[in-house]
Amino acid sequence: MFNREPRPQSRVDILIGPTARIHGDVDFSGGLHIEGHVFGGVSAYGKGESTVSVSATGVIEGGVVATHVVVNGMVRGDVYATGKVALGPKAKVIGNVQYGIIESAAGAEITGNLVQVKPSGKPATKT
Repeated sequence: MFNREPRPQSRVDILIGPTARIHGDVDFSGGLHIEGHVFGGVSAYGKGESTVSVSATGVIEGGVVATHVVVNGMVRGDVYATGKVALGPKAKVIGNVQYGIIESAAGAEITGNLVQVKPSGKPATKT
């Protein structure tokens, strides 16, 4: 299914590089690509679609809220996406995953529950 690391489904507005360490929550709109380490939650705001992409070197230690979530690294927290969740072969999620559509490569790990959310027509945003 995956021949390479999954790519974000929209443009990248914010890049957290591989040597970056963020302590605290990250609120964003548009596209966020994480190659470093975030010690806090990651949440989209606004009314547009949003994408969080976590590379093989990326780690989020907190929850994730966005329209689309692509993981090939680690997330220690719940993932909530009204759109698509794509898990690459190196993905590791320790938490519950709520999704509209899910795609998973062989080798992806989830320690938690999978729950499909009904399409609301609204993007996932921080409340």
